[in-house]
Amino acid sequence: MLGLIGILIVFGMVFGGYLAAGGKMTIIVKALPFEMMMIGGAALGAFLISNDIGSVKHTAKDITKVFKGPKWKADDYRDLLCLLFELIRLARSNPVALEEHIEAPADSSIFSRYPRILADREAIELICDTLRSASMNYNDPLQVEEVLEKRMDRNAHHALHSSHALQVVADGLPALGIVAAVLGVIKTMSSIDQPPEILGKLIGGALVGTFLGVFLAYGFVGPFANRLRSVMEEEAQFYQLIREVLVANLHNHAASICIEVGRQNAPSHMRPTFGDLEEAIKNTRQDAA
Repeated sequence: MLGLIGILIVFGMVFGGYLAAGGKMTIIVKALPFEMMMIGGAALGAFLISNDIGSVKHTAKDITKVFKGPKWKADDYRDLLCLLFELIRLARSNPVALEEHIEAPADSSIFSRYPRILADREAIELICDTLRSASMNYNDPLQVEEVLEKRMDRNAHHALHSSHALQVVADGLPALGIVAAVLGVIKTMSSIDQPPEILGKLIGGALVGTFLGVFLAYGFVGPFANRLRSVMEEEAQFYQLIREVLVANLHNHAASICIEVGRQNAPSHMRPTFGDLEEAIKNTRQDAA
């Protein structure tokens, strides 16, 4: 919703100010389809040249997050901490029983209580792979932390590709606007023998190209790239929380301390209160019983 409001404000302030200053939309409206074809088409072509088909599909899918926001909500962070508490407690009390849950999470009675997390392949693999490593005595916290850090960096690089791709387009749009404007000037020069009122309209139409390139770059594509980057960075904190809790577990801290480490590492606006989390864990214990 906030993104749609922002788009309306951009259009309203730019064109509203132009009209209020006495500008006329006739030249812009007449030139817009052709300028959009040149600038938008060139930007799209450049985007396709610089990305493979997988990246194109990934970017098209990610653009919706500009309006939807991050995937993970406050309830998901609370559920994740409850899930990790259950798994850590089971790993401490009965390591053999843990194996059936981490080897087949889709059939696990523990994971099935958290369907949104279970549906996320990366979160499940991160949890199960780390717990499996610990069960294989690969439990040096520093080594595990290093492995997880490299995995996080790789995933973050992949997740941020859409933002980088859009930013490249945003950086190129002003130059493409100049290209369109130059073509408009070339067209104008071929009509140099026309009266001033006709030349004025031709020059005005050419300048629409410069305006459109800058307008799209700084009014839309650039902000889209920036918003997408912030959304991806916030989503990555969900997986960072998993890492912090599981590494704390490898340090043999009490289960409650491991979960508190995770709670403290949750984003401030998503972080459950200590009392709410304690109540949720208490309910989890009752359900398990």
